[in-house]
Amino acid sequence: MKIISKNISVFLIACLFSLGLCISGMIAPRKVLAFLDLFGAWDPSLIFTMGGGLLVAAIAYFATRKRGASLLGDPMQVPSNTVIDARLIGGSLLFGAGWGLSGVCPGPAIVNLGLLSGPPALFVAAMLVGMAGYELFNRLGASRTTATVDA
Repeated sequence: MKIISKNISVFLIACLFSLGLCISGMIAPRKVLAFLDLFGAWDPSLIFTMGGGLLVAAIAYFATRKRGASLLGDPMQVPSNTVIDARLIGGSLLFGAGWGLSGVCPGPAIVNLGLLSGPPALFVAAMLVGMAGYELFNRLGASRTTATVDA
């Protein structure tokens, strides 16, 4: 029963998130690109979407620090790593470049799959290839580290 209630809650949260993306216009690449065009036809409306999301996330983050378990009883998993390293900066730059070039980030891209058009599917396919490449890169790096330590 716990698995069913967890799956239902995840589904409802995903639906709420998708609805928010649709209402805010974040699924429209032209709107996102207009927000990123600071020296052209800048559209600041997405600041409110991002600000609202940041506010909700901040409240939830600080509320979770005081709880030992989620509402469904699972242990809270709050990241403990606070290190800003080259991997974090590089990943952020790569994410930002992809967002700036396409006007889409992963969440809206998945929502756009429902439109059954080519560009969102191509974006999601490229995203999956990138994720697989990341996993492969990490595994190769881990095996080199293990080989170096063993030698």
